[in-house]
Amino acid sequence: MQKKQYLKNLIQLNFAVLIISTSGTLGRYIDLPVPLIILLRALIGGVFLYLFCRWKKLSFKIHKKDQRTVFLSGVLMGIHWIAYFISLKLSSVAIGMLSVFTYPIITAFLEPLMLNIKFKKSNLLLGLMVLTGIYFLVPEFSLKNDEFKAIGFGVFSALCYSIRNIYMKSKSTEYEGSILMVYQLIIVSVLLSPVFFVYDITGLQSSLPAILILALLTTATGHTLFIYSFRNFTISTASIISSIQPVYGIIIGMIVLGEYPALNTIFGGVLILGTVLIESIRSFKE
Repeated sequence: MQKKQYLKNLIQLNFAVLIISTSGTLGRYIDLPVPLIILLRALIGGVFLYLFCRWKKLSFKIHKKDQRTVFLSGVLMGIHWIAYFISLKLSSVAIGMLSVFTYPIITAFLEPLMLNIKFKKSNLLLGLMVLTGIYFLVPEFSLKNDEFKAIGFGVFSALCYSIRNIYMKSKSTEYEGSILMVYQLIIVSVLLSPVFFVYDITGLQSSLPAILILALLTTATGHTLFIYSFRNFTISTASIISSIQPVYGIIIGMIVLGEYPALNTIFGGVLILGTVLIESIRSFKE
């Protein structure tokens, strides 16, 4: 890969990560039930992306052999979002985002098994560095508090996200990333549509601006760019580089919500940033 093209791909991946990292603050800020937030996120983002794809005259055809994989990826994406936002509601931007970022470690184990590629021991080491960083960022592990439950939901969310990314890796070279995202958002919207009849939507109007940002910027734009990055990086590499996302998210949370990290959080963030830097340099050399 030429250096100029590599740097362009790396910038695109980091830009996608920055946009996606707004989800932590938005998840804490929007005062609506989690399933309703995810439904609106998927529905509005899906409509926007569908119109974009029509404007670009992209093909919506999915081969029959791939339909099951795309459907399962949509289901996993919905579960990932719901579990992640529950984690955010139970704790803080830092706890919610960082517990989800066990997914690079999960991916490092699952990708060789699911895609039949050679396992890189260095990925395991970098994943452990991320886990160490997360350990320092989390203030307390206890069965009696909401933070522990938040971490549990976050790790489950990470598992779903990891499997979804691996499935998308096999399809990202065959289909446009925005097309894959449209189908996933449609699947999430259809599966969650009954929540309109379950939850009270009286607070919807005041939350609408934040929901629009979540749907159009975080979801439609950020996740599509992230899927595109799978063409240029392995899932493990993309996952480890995207570990900078909690740092972005915490900074946004500081600015918008006034949630300031403790000293141990800063130390953990330095470990995560160091891991991202090591992986970026290693990938660049390869």
